[in-house]
Amino acid sequence: MDTPRPTPGPPPLPLPDPRSRNVVPDYSGMHGLVAGLVLPGAASMPVKSALETSRELIRHSFYRYEFATVAVTHALYALEQVLAERLASDASLEDLIGRAAAEGLVDAERAAGLQRIRALRDRLARGAATSGAVTPEGALIMVRTLFDTVDLLLRPSATAEPTAGDMGGAQHDGRLAVLWQAHRRAPYPESFRGVDIEGVELILVDADVAAVVRRELDGGLDDRCIAYLWARIADLDKVVPLINEEYCASYFAGLAVLARLAVAKYLPAATD
Repeated sequence: MDTPRPTPGPPPLPLPDPRSRNVVPDYSGMHGLVAGLVLPGAASMPVKSALETSRELIRHSFYRYEFATVAVTHALYALEQVLAERLASDASLEDLIGRAAAEGLVDAERAAGLQRIRALRDRLARGAATSGAVTPEGALIMVRTLFDTVDLLLRPSATAEPTAGDMGGAQHDGRLAVLWQAHRRAPYPESFRGVDIEGVELILVDADVAAVVRRELDGGLDDRCIAYLWARIADLDKVVPLINEEYCASYFAGLAVLARLAVAKYLPAATD
């Protein structure tokens, strides 16, 4: 009489990559980490596909460290497609970003951040960097920047700076809340604690912007807070181009985007 074979159980879950220094304790936490990466509704299917792949690679970088860097390159594919269509050009991504800045589709600060991300892809293509070049934390900030830029470029009238007429109160508050939660999940760059650049102490700027953004989300800003936030935006504009560490530069470039969005509805609406 044959002995019945035992029913095989489910395959074991893969172990997290020990190099990944994950910011969440288990894989289920990755779902919340990428929740703010929302596919732009106006995007074409190829662009949505590239962005969705990028988001899933971030999610699975919990198990495979190198997926984080690959996620950045996929999001760059989406950006390149959107810029090529918007500018009706088949130029290089470097030139497309430059033209987008020159034509006011993105501001200079965002363009500089995009060029830093683009340079990473070029280093990978030349073999000057490996697919383990970016931590999952750094990749998340870069991919978030690319998602946000694609969304900006796909709006009917993309402009470099948001104004009070660009979005209603509910849309403004919803986008600000999403970016705020994403910023809260991003770890502060440890090697830059206590560091100041050109007299600007980075960790204090981070705390100051966070405090004002929370106040905006809790009910709104008075004139004093608005002026204070503009001063911090000026500090960020000064120091971000001087930061020579990729994750830190991306972190504070994202903080500047958050600060500008928080103050956007207090700008005067554009008039003819």
